[in-house]
Amino acid sequence: MDERAETLAARFEQVNQELIDVIEECSEEKWRSECAAEGWSVGVTAHHVALDTPLSAAMVRAIASGQPFPPPSAEGTDKANAQHAQEHADCTKQETLDLLRREVPIAAGVLRGFSDEQLGRTAEVLAGAQHLSTEHVIQGFLIAHVSEHLGSIRAAL
Repeated sequence: MDERAETLAARFEQVNQELIDVIEECSEEKWRSECAAEGWSVGVTAHHVALDTPLSAAMVRAIASGQPFPPPSAEGTDKANAQHAQEHADCTKQETLDLLRREVPIAAGVLRGFSDEQLGRTAEVLAGAQHLSTEHVIQGFLIAHVSEHLGSIRAAL
């Protein structure tokens, strides 16, 4: 196990545990409060993070292994996020917690398996954007994604 990979996995687990802790303490009333940055409820925002975990893990796995990864467009991502918000408007705390508790350890295991070489591999992550290393994608798409939404959730509560 690479030390950098372990550090990234541990940080990913930590920020997700913070999210889980906030969700567990959230009342049903607050679960429906709106997160200003997203325009979604706390529940939809938390569920979005949970549902994105395996997708992001698959993306970094592909980048790290040098597999082709068709980068999504910003427009496609926005459309998918809007669809998620609509389809999961009534998601429950328990289903969101179950999803996080199932997917976070799997994703962290993926991160722990990367070598220095794999963390340094690059790919185009968003259509038309600069190439980023696996390590930068982990920091910016897995860890920062959770942190940003967690901040928005905390602000709504």
